[in-house]
Amino acid sequence: MCKPPPPSARRKNMEFEPLSTTALILEDRPANLPAKSVEEALRHRQEYDEMVAEAKKREIKEAHKRKKIMRERFKQEENIASAMVIWVNEILPNWEVRELWWQGLPPSVRGKVWSLAVGNELNITPELYEIFLSRAKERWKSFSETSSENDVEDASASVADREASLELIKLDISRTFPSLYIFQKGGPYHDLLHSVLGAYTCYRPDVGYVQGMSFIAAVLILNLEEADAFIAFANLLNKPCQLAFFRVDHSMMLKYFAAFEVFFEENLPKLFLHFKSYSLTPDIYLIDWIFTLYSKSLPLDLACRVWDVFCRDGEEFLFRTGLGILRLYEDILLQMDFIHIAQFLTKLPEDITSEKLFSCIAAIQMQNSNKKWAQVFASLMKDNKEGDKNHSPALKS
Repeated sequence: MCKPPPPSARRKNMEFEPLSTTALILEDRPANLPAKSVEEALRHRQEYDEMVAEAKKREIKEAHKRKKIMRERFKQEENIASAMVIWVNEILPNWEVRELWWQGLPPSVRGKVWSLAVGNELNITPELYEIFLSRAKERWKSFSETSSENDVEDASASVADREASLELIKLDISRTFPSLYIFQKGGPYHDLLHSVLGAYTCYRPDVGYVQGMSFIAAVLILNLEEADAFIAFANLLNKPCQLAFFRVDHSMMLKYFAAFEVFFEENLPKLFLHFKSYSLTPDIYLIDWIFTLYSKSLPLDLACRVWDVFCRDGEEFLFRTGLGILRLYEDILLQMDFIHIAQFLTKLPEDITSEKLFSCIAAIQMQNSNKKWAQVFASLMKDNKEGDKNHSPALKS
């Protein structure tokens, strides 16, 4: 066996050597081939120097890029830290001063502010949560010991016993923020989410568990302690809009869709007519957005910013956000047919940014003929009641 030739002396003192075959250009040819001429050797040296210089240039550029990203990250963290000080010392003591909500709440105070904004009209206490959690655990135990799968399906379909939908929770939790891997079985928040949803199902058997609730509960759990998350969850779902959707009150849902379309036509007339031409109604895309408060449709950090302003402005902002999304993608949607629009709005692009979306939301005017959202919705409710009277058998007789 022959020993490999020692490294060329010309490469011993190099300051920079790429981790590749680049430097092979400086090597002498094997002994069975003609040697390099002086001109060729000089040319190879020049080419090598140029390659090294270009590699250095790329490395320096990448280093500058990394430094820029780090500076931006530090700046963002400093802004969050300073905002947190302002919120803790100045705003939370008088939390109704809400001008800064639009920029987004600092994550460290978000849960506290949400709790204050949602309120606790139901007067739920941590002790009451424990009572209903115990009841849920008893039901789970009962299901596992005595119920077959068919029994569970029959029970969950029964309006008289919505608590049976406890079993359905297990199926839905695995589909909640699957990319985070924290709510699935074995994850750190799986049991917590299971407990909050189970307790609520026993607390409100008239509502039971409805698909989409797990996303709302999950967002609250990420920002609040267990009992506080349950209290906020129960009160949030008791709001008129959420209650109408989760109880599948078709009459009320149609009023919300009708109010939405009033402002849709006002703000985006061209897209409104395009949707109308395909008979594409709001329920096709709005139901999923409202059911999960956008936590399933938008990136989590962006969904939390939507929640921030929703807690401030109420249900109106949910529909304003929907119009903001349509405005953001108006040019794209105008080029699509029914199927592609429905598919697009069901799964929004993942690269949607808060700056672009909130800019579009800000451009949406929630006023029609000098009427605001609440007035338009109240007018639709009034028209409905008068319509019911006109169609009443008593009046006809």
